[in-house]
Amino acid sequence: MLGDHPDGDDLWIYSYGSLMWDPGFHFAEVRLADVENYQRRFTLKINLGRGSHDHPALMLSLEPQFGCCRGLAFRIAADSVHAETAILWRREMLRGGYAPAMVPMTTPQGPITALAFTSNRSHPSYVGELPLAETAAMIASGKGVLGTNREYLVQLATQLQALEIEDPYVAQLHAQIHGAPGA
Repeated sequence: MLGDHPDGDDLWIYSYGSLMWDPGFHFAEVRLADVENYQRRFTLKINLGRGSHDHPALMLSLEPQFGCCRGLAFRIAADSVHAETAILWRREMLRGGYAPAMVPMTTPQGPITALAFTSNRSHPSYVGELPLAETAAMIASGKGVLGTNREYLVQLATQLQALEIEDPYVAQLHAQIHGAPGA
């Protein structure tokens, strides 16, 4: 993916889910960033991490869709790009559920292009956008070795609120799981 990335250039990484509160790599700067024609959606069914064979979960992805997704862009300094992206790659590309892409976006400080982990619609775990009630039910029941899918959604909603990012999809799911058994 970084074969065309010029040596000596910084690299921006776009985050719309857990990378916002737990990037796991060293960065030199962080900005709010908007990506047009994408939305965050739970579209990958997983049996690892926050899911299991008996209690599958849904993983968040960046879907090409009308609208705008607000998240964070992290700038990795040029001298750290290869080391830090190796860490990031092991974390995000373990299952192959994402299609990494360089995506243009806007920030309050000006336009940038960042590496974003978009949905890989050809992956066997890809289920697409399910009805909201079905998505909420799966998130409410999903659990695995890393915890529950519910905990992930709560953390996501909490992070978005702290950053003053409005996302009606996440807000609706969060409201629905509070009414689900085990809330």
